[in-house]
Amino acid sequence: MPNTNSPADKYDGFTAEERAAMKEHAREQKQAAARRGASKAEKEAAAEREVLAKIAEMAEADRLLAERIHEIVRTAAPDLAPKLWYGMPAYARDGKVVCFFQSAEKFKSRYATLGFSDQAALDDGALWPTSYAVRELTPADEDRISALVKTAVG
Repeated sequence: MPNTNSPADKYDGFTAEERAAMKEHAREQKQAAARRGASKAEKEAAAEREVLAKIAEMAEADRLLAERIHEIVRTAAPDLAPKLWYGMPAYARDGKVVCFFQSAEKFKSRYATLGFSDQAALDDGALWPTSYAVRELTPADEDRISALVKTAVG
């Protein structure tokens, strides 16, 4: 059997963005461990502060989208807890991420993303979207996101 491994076929490992996200996840785990003795209210308040701080660090276009999506998610599903997930604002139920916001800048993309995990109850037949490109938010878009989040939490 001929060797088909060319230099182009070789695995170069994780991208710089992927490595940075993994480092952020490790840092998030350390922060969560440091809060283990805190009350539930203290943990939730600290997690929300961390999410808002991460949003504040974003470039203006991403920050404006993330701030609005944060408000929409918190209003549509107040039982979802904000948390950082691989350095991204995310919203979880019982510690499991249901949805998250990924800035365009983080992965050098041309658009931000609103994503839903397998914990989201968005099932619609055998095929359905789990992430949405977001470049701007109109009132209709905000209503759609609110409806998606409400459906996602069941």
